[in-house]
Amino acid sequence: MREPERRGPKPASVPVIETAAVVLDDAGVVMARSELAATLLECSPGQICASLLGLLPRAGTEAGQEVPVPVVSLDCTVVRLAARTPGASGAAAQWLVLVTPAETAVEAAERDARRRRTGLSHAAAEGIGASLDVIEMAETLANLLVPDFADLATVDIAEQVLVGDEPPHLDTSGDVRLRRTAAAQSPEISAENLLAVGEALPPVTDSTLMRPLMKGLPVLVPDVAILHAKLGVDPESLPLLVPSGAHSSVAVPLYARGLILGCVTVWRSQLPSAFSEEDAALLQDVASRAALGVDNARRYTKEHRSVVALQRSLLPRSALDSAAAETVGVYQPAGGGVGVGGDWFDVIPLPSLRVGFVVGDVVGHGLDATAAMARLRTAVQALADLDLDPGELLTHLDDLVLGLSSEEMTGDSRSETAMLGATCLYAVYDPVTRKCTAGTAGHPPPALVSPGDEPTFVGMTPGPPLGVGGMPFEVTEFEVQPGSMLAFFTDGLVDSRDGDIEEGMERLRSSLAGADPSRTLGEISQSIFDSVLPQEPADDVALLLARTHALSPDQVAEWELEPDLSLVAHARELVVGQLGDWELDELGFVTELVVSELVTNAIRYAGGPVRLRLIRDRVLVCEVSDPSSTQPRLRRARESDEGGRGLFLVAQLTDRWGCRFTGSGKIIWTEQPIGGLLV
Repeated sequence: MREPERRGPKPASVPVIETAAVVLDDAGVVMARSELAATLLECSPGQICASLLGLLPRAGTEAGQEVPVPVVSLDCTVVRLAARTPGASGAAAQWLVLVTPAETAVEAAERDARRRRTGLSHAAAEGIGASLDVIEMAETLANLLVPDFADLATVDIAEQVLVGDEPPHLDTSGDVRLRRTAAAQSPEISAENLLAVGEALPPVTDSTLMRPLMKGLPVLVPDVAILHAKLGVDPESLPLLVPSGAHSSVAVPLYARGLILGCVTVWRSQLPSAFSEEDAALLQDVASRAALGVDNARRYTKEHRSVVALQRSLLPRSALDSAAAETVGVYQPAGGGVGVGGDWFDVIPLPSLRVGFVVGDVVGHGLDATAAMARLRTAVQALADLDLDPGELLTHLDDLVLGLSSEEMTGDSRSETAMLGATCLYAVYDPVTRKCTAGTAGHPPPALVSPGDEPTFVGMTPGPPLGVGGMPFEVTEFEVQPGSMLAFFTDGLVDSRDGDIEEGMERLRSSLAGADPSRTLGEISQSIFDSVLPQEPADDVALLLARTHALSPDQVAEWELEPDLSLVAHARELVVGQLGDWELDELGFVTELVVSELVTNAIRYAGGPVRLRLIRDRVLVCEVSDPSSTQPRLRRARESDEGGRGLFLVAQLTDRWGCRFTGSGKIIWTEQPIGGLLV
């Protein structure tokens, strides 16, 4: 398999330092020497090497011990050799002298430069690309370059990139609009007048000096005086771009897919050597790595921004107030770069002043999870409009998920897969009966905080997550006192990587117990997040708080009628009298006609008993219930038909009407605005 082509600067050749060897006796006579020693030293075998004679250590040095001795232009190490006859007394000592040429100042500078370049290359390979945040990526790049490679480094990013958009294709440097995103400097350099982080760079006119940047090439300036003459900026703006005291500079574009994403510029002031071609090539290699990382971070920023916008547009208003409850919902994406997921909440107004609470959690994060959440939320709203009880609604929702997951997926969408394993809780609260019915599909139960009592979690029989199929969803009914608070939440609020979910539930219970009832729901939800969630939650969180209301007995009137058509007139009289007591006489004519039609149909087609109920709040609700489970159907009667116009008249005279089924039959309901206000 062919080895992939390596890009970047070619490694500089490292000179090989050779070592000469000389063996001397105690008198300094050369016993043996290497070929290189003949070149470095004027010493022949059998003669005294005067230049090394003074290096021989005095008595007491053990055999094999190295003694480094500096000599002008030479580095010498003296090692005493072991006697040929171990233990022999009076044997002459022999010394091995290792000689290497001393490093010159130029060679030391080159070695130091190689060390800096090698260290920068390794640090760039390890540090760049680890983040999906554009600003954090720029800060990492600037910190890598200072102080070993440069005294000052600035990273400027195109303004479109900072918000996740793709910058346009530009031909001239004068069209580029950048913003200072990161900077790092050594303490010695003066940069107080330099453009601060967060500020936009002044326009730079197109010039031959800056034109290579538009092609992705570096601009090497060995003498900063060149910039003063050829940069082409207003003299007043020059101190914003060029630090005082700098003697050389290199600018390299952040160039990816033919686009200028930004520019990294380095300056030297205290480092004595000017930037070289090798330095410019190395910086170009580092900048190319950074450009790919910045482009990936830009793409992530764009997707994250789109997902957040989609998620928040799909959620209801954060605060709602209805006849049944005052509600506040809060959504928080996951931290640590995980981002937006599929948690959601919803508040659905239902007929007869009731309200539906929904909270759910879709598996995964990102656009697919958000799309799956949108489909589930729409399905729940459609099913809730049919006025199904929580268990039946979850059963239909489970069937829907199974059907969608079995369809052949097109493209690369994974929203159907994300629905499998999703959890959902649906609850319906009735302010007239002050009861709440709820069902759950693998979702944590809500917390109930009754006035004067400790918070408790509602005891519910959990059903399976959505998409399992074949399992029933139990419905739990519980009483709710007026002024109570219900807390619906997703598992991200109470579950964590390090802790148990029971510990999280206990933290939530403690936070609810400490909540001041006089505070707003928005303040309570924020205090719950602050006390229960870690600083960077591992999962996204949805929290829905509802403070329940209850209708007083004088807002409800109810009668039971025998299945006798002669009682229709009596039903009209009851309604007109009650509206008079409520000072709603202006609604008398329409309500009398509606009651007459509905009660007549119930007695004629369903039998008895028939129940009639009026509910007064922001709207006037009229309900007629009967034991039949037949769905009434609105139709347009022909001119020759003697009947069939009753429901049509009801639909035209009222604001809304509908039908819902109960365990004992059905209820036909209508709504009329009070005082001309449509709710």
